[in-house]
Amino acid sequence: MKSTKSFLLFLFSVTLFISCKKQDEKENSIKEYKQLKKASWFLGNWENNSKEALFKENWSQKNDSSYFAESFVIVKKDTVFYEKMDLYQVQDSLIMKISVKEQNKEKPVSFYMTKSNEKELVFENSKHDFSTKIIYTKITNDSLVAAIYGKKGGKEISELFPMKKTN
Repeated sequence: MKSTKSFLLFLFSVTLFISCKKQDEKENSIKEYKQLKKASWFLGNWENNSKEALFKENWSQKNDSSYFAESFVIVKKDTVFYEKMDLYQVQDSLIMKISVKEQNKEKPVSFYMTKSNEKELVFENSKHDFSTKIIYTKITNDSLVAAIYGKKGGKEISELFPMKKTN
């Protein structure tokens, strides 16, 4: 009888140890993407509609560690500009890869987050010709401004893209 109790106690201890170990492994496998979470306000459809053109940028969550966007400019029903953007976290870094149609042989260019707070994210790539800096600024929950900076023809220029959320 004593050996049966000892065996049952041993069996219970082993079962408890294994189940605790599996729970720890499960908790450790759930990764948090804190840097990517800083950009969660990007998600949704954004646009700026003026007499000259319609500018759109549509962001969605691709998976737990990345977002994806398409951005385009339409003038008189013709798409005159199109780019794809991947925003993803690698370790503690946030990277934005941009591929522009008919530029750079459509190879993606990487921009690295250099500054962040709850209302602004700054991405830079000083080796790229134009743009070298991209800044997203949250104005309200349904408005933001994307800005690009760099040099063209040796002259510093910037372009601002104010947008309103459409969904």
